[in-house]
Amino acid sequence: MTNLSCRACGKTNLKSLIDVGMTPLSNAMVPFARADEGEVSYPLHAFTCQDCFLVQLGEFQTPQAIFAEDYVYFSSFSTSWLEHAKRYAVDQTARFDLGPDAHISEVASNDGYLLRWFADAGQKVTGIEPADGCAEAARKVGVHTEQQFFGRKTARAVAASRGKADLMAANNVLAHVPDLDDFTGGFAEMLKPEGVVTFEFPHLLNMMRYNQFDTIYHEHFSYLALRPVMEVLAKNGLRVFDVQEWPTHGGSLRVFACHEGASHDEHSGVAEVLAAEEEYSLYDITTYETFGERVRGIKDGLLSFLIEARRKGETVAAYGAAAKGSTLLNYCGVGTEYVSYVVDRNPNKQNRFMPGIRIPTYGVEHMQADNPDHILILPWNLRDEIMAQLRHEGLTGDFVTAIPELTIVK
Repeated sequence: MTNLSCRACGKTNLKSLIDVGMTPLSNAMVPFARADEGEVSYPLHAFTCQDCFLVQLGEFQTPQAIFAEDYVYFSSFSTSWLEHAKRYAVDQTARFDLGPDAHISEVASNDGYLLRWFADAGQKVTGIEPADGCAEAARKVGVHTEQQFFGRKTARAVAASRGKADLMAANNVLAHVPDLDDFTGGFAEMLKPEGVVTFEFPHLLNMMRYNQFDTIYHEHFSYLALRPVMEVLAKNGLRVFDVQEWPTHGGSLRVFACHEGASHDEHSGVAEVLAAEEEYSLYDITTYETFGERVRGIKDGLLSFLIEARRKGETVAAYGAAAKGSTLLNYCGVGTEYVSYVVDRNPNKQNRFMPGIRIPTYGVEHMQADNPDHILILPWNLRDEIMAQLRHEGLTGDFVTAIPELTIVK
C-alpha cells in the first residue's frame, strides 16, 4: 500500500494507521456444510494520506467479489435503521417539496429499506444495487431495482431509461468504493439541474475519538471526514451545501450536495463540522500516531474479561454477526473457547460460521434457550435497541460491549 497512491488525491504520502493482520472478508460467512473448506485471508492494514487525510485500505479484493450473490447483509433487519430511513423519506419530501412526479433513486439500495417509503407514497423510485439477494428482496417490496455497480456509465444508462433524479441517496456506500472519482461522477451525470444527493457515512472523527477500529474491514476501502469528501465531490462539479450529524453507526454525517451552479444555499452545518474536525486536529498526522496503542488496549480489556469469565465457569455468547464483530474477534483471536456462539435475526447469517475465527451463528431462539451469563454485543452502535429486545425476550445475562472501552451492563 505504501507504494500506491491515495484514492482521493492521488499522492503517495501514506502513513500506517493500524495493522489488524490477515483476515477473511468480514461478511464471507462459511455455511456449516462447508466447515472443512479453507478461507482466503487478506491484509487488513489501514493507512492515512498525509496530504488529504483520507484513511484507506489497499484494494485486495474487488467489489464484484465482495458483493457477490451470497452477500448476507440486509438493511431491513434493524428496526432502528428502518425508522431512520422512514424519517429520511418524510424529511426530504418536505424539505425539497418532492411531489408525486418526483424521481427518487438510491445507490446501494440493498433490500429496498429506504426507497420503499417513497414508493408507498406513490413516487417513482429507482434502486441501484449489485448484490443478487438484496436486489431480489427489494423488488419483492415494490422497489424497481437495477442490478448494477454504480459509476458514470451506469448513471448515464439509468438516466436514459428511467430519467434523471430529483433526489439521490447513497447511504453507507461511499466507503465501499475503490474508485471515488468514477462513483461520485455518476451523481453529476444522473442528477437534475436542481437535484440533490445525500451521502451518509460514519464520521472519521468518531472513529478516531472513540476507538472504533472495528469499522475497519475489507468492504470499507475508505474512512471519511468532511473535508476530503468535499474535495472529491468538487472534482466532479458537485457542491456540498449542508451537513447534518446523526447518531447512526456510532456517529455519522449526512452530506447534502448539488451541482455547482444549483440554487441551494449553503447552511451552517458545513462550517460547524469542518470546525469540529479542525478542533480535534483531524488534519494533523500526530493525531493518528496513538490510535494503534489505544486499539491494543481494547484487545487487552476484552481478553482479560473473557479469560476471567472462563476461569469462573461463566458462559459467554455474542449477539449480531456484524462485519465489525468479525474484525473485533479476529483481531483479538477470540474463538469458541471464549465465545460459544453468535446469534443473529437475519436468517441469511444463521447456520454459518463467523469468518476466520469460525464461531457458529444461530437464530436468536438458540440464545433464548441457553440464557448465557454474558452477552457480548458486537454491533455496539445498536446496543440500546438490542438490550431492550433481549430483555423483553427474557434474557437475564449481563450485556458487554468492547468499544470504545469494555463496558458491562447488568
